[in-house]
Amino acid sequence: MATVRYFVGDVGASVSFYTTHLGFALRQQFGPNMAILDRGDLTLWLAGRQASASRPMPDGSVPEPGGWNRFVLEVTNLPAFVKALQDGGVSFRNTMVEGPGGRQILCMDPSGNVIELFEAAGN
Repeated sequence: MATVRYFVGDVGASVSFYTTHLGFALRQQFGPNMAILDRGDLTLWLAGRQASASRPMPDGSVPEPGGWNRFVLEVTNLPAFVKALQDGGVSFRNTMVEGPGGRQILCMDPSGNVIELFEAAGN
C-alpha cells in the first residue's frame, strides 16, 4: 500500500474530481483543509491551503500544487477511459503516447496535479 500527498487549491473540487472521474472513495474529510481518499492499495491525501503540511518552509517557500511528479493508475482500454474523461471535462497535458511497455497519457486534477493513466502492452 502507498500513500501520496497532493497539495490542492480546493479540497472539495479535488474530492469531486477523484471520486467522480478516477474511482476513488472518500474515507474522511476535514472541511476545506484535508481529505483522505482510497483506490485499491493507494491512499491519497489532499492537502488544502490551510492544512498543516501547507505551512511555509524555513526558507519561506510554500508548498503548492502542480509540477511533474505523479502517481500512475493502471487501466484497461485506455482510449475508452480517456474518451470518458474528456467527455467529463477532464484536462490533459499531452496526447496518448505509446512505447514498448504500453501506452500512457497525463491528465490533471483541478489544481494542476498530474495523474498518469497507463495501459500495459497486450491489455
